[in-house]
Amino acid sequence: MPKLRIKRAYEPRSPSDGRRILVDRLWPRGLSKHDLEGVRWVRDVAPSAALRKWFGHKPERWGEFRRRYFGELRGNPAVETIRDALTEGPVTLLYGAKDEVHNQAVALAEFLAGEVQPAKGRGEG
Repeated sequence: MPKLRIKRAYEPRSPSDGRRILVDRLWPRGLSKHDLEGVRWVRDVAPSAALRKWFGHKPERWGEFRRRYFGELRGNPAVETIRDALTEGPVTLLYGAKDEVHNQAVALAEFLAGEVQPAKGRGEG
């Protein structure tokens, strides 16, 4: 399987990013469509509004958030969109959260990679 990476949507594009996919339900604050030109937005793969609000980026809820989110991802057709992109080459999942450890992109990458930690951050490739 091609390399799966995650990074904040606010970080600059790098040559190793491959296909860039925004996985937030809401557009990242302060970014214009021009800022994320060429990025595919797959909002339907993001956690439900109810789950996102419940989680509230509270690290103590991370384990339960992952369990519930994985349940939402099973059978979600939007997951196939990302799996299909992975068959074509490297993919970078973009997210807007400030917490680089406890966010839906990290959980989604774990789900897609079968718990294998993806590469993360700038300059890795």
